[in-house]
Amino acid sequence: MSPPGKGPGTGTTAAENTPLLGIGAAATRAGVSERALRYYQQIGLITPCACTPAGTRRYSEDDLARVARIRQLQALLGFNLDEIAVILRSEDRMAQIKRTYHHEHTSDAERRELVRESLQWHRDLRATVEAKRLAIEGFLTDLDARIARSSELLAQMTAPA
Repeated sequence: MSPPGKGPGTGTTAAENTPLLGIGAAATRAGVSERALRYYQQIGLITPCACTPAGTRRYSEDDLARVARIRQLQALLGFNLDEIAVILRSEDRMAQIKRTYHHEHTSDAERRELVRESLQWHRDLRATVEAKRLAIEGFLTDLDARIARSSELLAQMTAPA
C-alpha cells in the first residue's frame, strides 16, 4: 500500500509532482550502494515512499534526505546503525508530536502531555549523544597519552649523548 498522496508505480508523488527514483538512481544520488538502501529498508531505517506493482522500489527527495541523515549520524557522530535507529525513531516521534500539537483540535491538556513527552524524548536523545561524546573524549585522552609517550621516547632517542 502506498503512503497518502503517492501512487504505486506512478513515478511521481501526487502532492509534489516530483519524480521518484528507482533504486539505482537513488543510491547514486544518496552516495550509497543499492545494497545499502536495501539493508536500510530491511532493518527499518527507511521505507521507500512507493513501490511499483512489480515491487520495484521508488524513492522521493524525503527518502534521500533520510539516507543523508543516516550517513551524517554515521560520519559526524560515529553512531552505529542500531544507535541511528533509536535516533530516527526519536526524530520521527518528535515530528509526529509537532504535527499533533499544532492540530486545531488538540486540547490544551493534550498539548501539555505532548510537551512532556517531547521533553523526555529530547532528554533521552541528549543522553545518547552525551554517552558517545564521553566515549570519544576517553579515546582522545588515550591518544594524547600515547602521543606523549611516543614524543618522549623520540626525544630520548634523539638527545645528544
